[in-house]
Amino acid sequence: MDHPAAHIDTAATAALREERVDWRHKAIPPAFWGRTVADVLAEAPRLSQLPTPVLSLSRVAMTHNRDVLAAWCAERGMALAPHGKTTMAPQLWAEQIDAGAWAITVANLAQLAVARAFGVSRVIVANAVVSPLALRWISDQLTEDPGLEVLVWADSARTVSLMHEALAAHSADVGPRRPIGVLVERGGANGRTGARDEDTAVAVAEAIAASPHLELAGVTGYEGALAHTPDEAALAVVHTYVDSLVSLHRRIDGLMPAGRVPVVSAGGSAYFEQVADALSPLVAGEEARVVLRSGAYLTHDDGFYRGISPLGASPRTSGPGLRSALHGWVRVSSQPEPGLALFDAGKRDLPFDEGLPEAQLLRARETGAPATPLSGVAVTALNDQHGFLRWDPAGEAPVVIGDELRLGLSHPCTAFDKWGLIPVLDDADAADPVVVDLVRTWF
Repeated sequence: MDHPAAHIDTAATAALREERVDWRHKAIPPAFWGRTVADVLAEAPRLSQLPTPVLSLSRVAMTHNRDVLAAWCAERGMALAPHGKTTMAPQLWAEQIDAGAWAITVANLAQLAVARAFGVSRVIVANAVVSPLALRWISDQLTEDPGLEVLVWADSARTVSLMHEALAAHSADVGPRRPIGVLVERGGANGRTGARDEDTAVAVAEAIAASPHLELAGVTGYEGALAHTPDEAALAVVHTYVDSLVSLHRRIDGLMPAGRVPVVSAGGSAYFEQVADALSPLVAGEEARVVLRSGAYLTHDDGFYRGISPLGASPRTSGPGLRSALHGWVRVSSQPEPGLALFDAGKRDLPFDEGLPEAQLLRARETGAPATPLSGVAVTALNDQHGFLRWDPAGEAPVVIGDELRLGLSHPCTAFDKWGLIPVLDDADAADPVVVDLVRTWF
């Protein structure tokens, strides 16, 4: 089945290079304030010219990850709708779309507005939308742009009723509008949202099909809320859940509007091999457009996803492994007692909800010398603006005040939101990496 890629306004993303950087961008040193992004990049600054703390992305690792998952999905006949909430960076969305992404996924109206500001032509809103204000705006967007497709979710008849009432009133006020596409969300026990049984989900589909202001578009769900480990029991739970999406699709397929290719979509960067396996009968029979909504794969990480991804440290599927493209760079600012150093980054700078950072490298103390691996140390806590690095107090201190360290990070979804402008390095393993891009985020 053909999966035509979405479109994005490349002129709008290119225009980001004309933005001026200043004190609002904590990754940028005063020496560059007042210059455009293009001017800064033209000087090819080095990592050593940036202040600490700083979050960085690796160009070589992101390019690798982008191409690996695009090829992995294509080999299995699946479409990819990367979850844009991970990065909220239209520059990176553009790369994913250029690599064939069928859509960009977002989680709410504010994120959808960013996607629309950059001309993304097909967006999945992975949530129920019940606000009349939001529904009216989406309805207007669809009517003003015939090439736009927006799919939202519903998991109850009441949700559908509220959507119908809001859109009916809006249509009465301003005239006929294009219907909004809706995916029926199937949930699982102890999961997040989603109809907990198939009969309820079928009733939701029937309610959508009965509304002239809505259009049944298919089935969706999120398996990541049902398991958090890669053991066999967790994988079985995920596979059984994704099987339920197939069953629901087959029960409601007769309600689909003529000419619409049904979508069956599951999410996640943790269990996408289970998704592909369970949904493979739909691909083989061309019964539906199977859409994967992974988001964290683009940067991967050195924590949660390294441990649980099917292409992580313990692979569960074929294909090249993903690489961490996400790092923190910090400076030791205090050594108040044996076995303890404090560095200049904390919860406001680095993710901590899915595991603390790990100390990886000591930046060279001499210009041109390679970085050296750090061992026998651990980041044990983060305060708002400080990090705690500990080692055996009876041993020799591995760091001194002023040393710069590279940290591996866990959970990209809570890393990007702390930085409005993120330097992209040519290669985070280089002695003094070159800044090759600056990525703008909207949170």
